[in-house]
Amino acid sequence: MRVAFLGLGIMGQAMATNLAKAGHEVTVWNRTPGKLVEGAGIAPTPAASAQGAEVVWLCVSDTAAVEQILFGTDGIDQSLTDGMIIADSSTISPSATVKFAERVRAKGVAYVDAPMTGSKIGAANGTLIFMVGGDAAIIDRLNPLFAAMGKKIFRMGETGKGQATKLAMNLQIALIFEGFAEALTLATKLGVDPKQLLSLIDATMVRSGVVDYKGPFILQRDFTPNFPLRLMHKDILLTLEAAKEARVKLPALETVEEIYEMATEDGHRDLDYAATLTLLEKWAGIQVKSEAA
Repeated sequence: MRVAFLGLGIMGQAMATNLAKAGHEVTVWNRTPGKLVEGAGIAPTPAASAQGAEVVWLCVSDTAAVEQILFGTDGIDQSLTDGMIIADSSTISPSATVKFAERVRAKGVAYVDAPMTGSKIGAANGTLIFMVGGDAAIIDRLNPLFAAMGKKIFRMGETGKGQATKLAMNLQIALIFEGFAEALTLATKLGVDPKQLLSLIDATMVRSGVVDYKGPFILQRDFTPNFPLRLMHKDILLTLEAAKEARVKLPALETVEEIYEMATEDGHRDLDYAATLTLLEKWAGIQVKSEAA
């Protein structure tokens, strides 16, 4: 398929690379020049990237960036033609997604929201899991592209439901990790070996994918960004905004958001979101790590 891919960040560059490797005709655009994708062409503007494309795939930082790429100066809106598909793998506002979809449908363009999970390792390995909102027939047309970038897709309903699902997923991740970080901090302060605690967690019902993934990085004091704190904080704020629109109270997430705000003020915004642990460590006067580290 002829694909315009816009956004070559932590996830996007690997996703576009896998599309090109799978034999699709890919043209890329990135807000910051200089990033390349082997086997793909480069466009100077979003509008230029979309010319002649069957599918325009977005993977950018936030709602404002998606809106600018779609409808701003040199936006892809200028190049839209009847029958095209826009797929958005950014994590953005569900209500804004519905509005964007309504605008492009006026030009005969289908819109699918397709945020994903799997972190940068999943993007590199082509093992992402997509949660998708949109017409089932349109999603079926995108299956060859999903197959190149991921291992599974879940259709969650009409347009906007993919984004709503992603916010619900990240809400859980943020809360699960906060509980894990607090448990590690308390156990360490009380003299329990964190490596032993992880072994126990692995053998009990407390085990989770979040703990499995983050535990080894924490024990080695490795906060290299697999998912930067600034982006998780953005998603938390999006979730609280969506909850406010829906008149839903999320007291636990409101508390965790305060931790992210303080971690940002401490200069950790570009580290992995696991670096929120360092705030708890600072307050407790300890450091969680394995003896080997």
